[in-house]
Amino acid sequence: MSTPTLLAVFAHPDDEAFSVGGTLTHYARQGVRVVLACATRGEAGKITVPGMTVNDLGAQREQELRAACEALEIGAPVFLDYHDSGRYERTRHDDPEALMNVNPLDVEVKLRALIEDVQPQVIVTFDPHGGYGHVDHLQMHRATVAAFFSTGHLPYGGPQRLYYTALTTEAAQGLARMGQDLDPLVYGVDPTTLAVNLDVSAYAANKKAALMAHGTQMGEQSILGRMSPEEREAMERRMLGSEGFSVGGTRTALAQYPLSGLFDGLGFDGLN
Repeated sequence: MSTPTLLAVFAHPDDEAFSVGGTLTHYARQGVRVVLACATRGEAGKITVPGMTVNDLGAQREQELRAACEALEIGAPVFLDYHDSGRYERTRHDDPEALMNVNPLDVEVKLRALIEDVQPQVIVTFDPHGGYGHVDHLQMHRATVAAFFSTGHLPYGGPQRLYYTALTTEAAQGLARMGQDLDPLVYGVDPTTLAVNLDVSAYAANKKAALMAHGTQMGEQSILGRMSPEEREAMERRMLGSEGFSVGGTRTALAQYPLSGLFDGLGFDGLN
């Protein structure tokens, strides 16, 4: 049996902290090899700290992600070296290396090579709506799903389980109240249908530290920074208490539903 390995695939620095930070720490502490792949360095992100000046935002956010990985007790991130596409007035329509302008099949090629090297049993990535619809999230969802299904021939057996991060309807309603243009019944998932609902409260300190490591994105003008104390408390309670996942693909039978964890039924005794 190969070393238990989890590959998390996301688009920007900070994506990992919001949706799966507690889960990554949970499995790292159980001896799982946790590998985080980040498609971009977040070069087109919005600095949310009033008055902050950064000469090279990509380099700054790379260091923030490295610090976040340390907080989550996982290894250094793997960068796929695409450019952040940005949003709104920061959208990089004319940048050929911006993820939105890259052929998803090219991204799949990079991910296939990474999967062959890392040999994960479990892959985690964005849901089909990309969380809240960011074009880079949608690109990484598409490429990661394709890579999961096209790597079953690998000698080690290929990844056995693909999971999507799941934004519950309650969490989606919270984002909608904060001005995100999304329908909670479209972007949110009914929590009673989750394949895995992992209690990550024991890793709240790790997740908080990882979030704070992304300093350029967590200032007064960020979504969290603009929340009232009551809204922030409710958001932190949801984010720090549990993390939910849907099944995107499997090469093994599901012995039960919901599952007790991401590795449930994959042959690693005592690991869920």
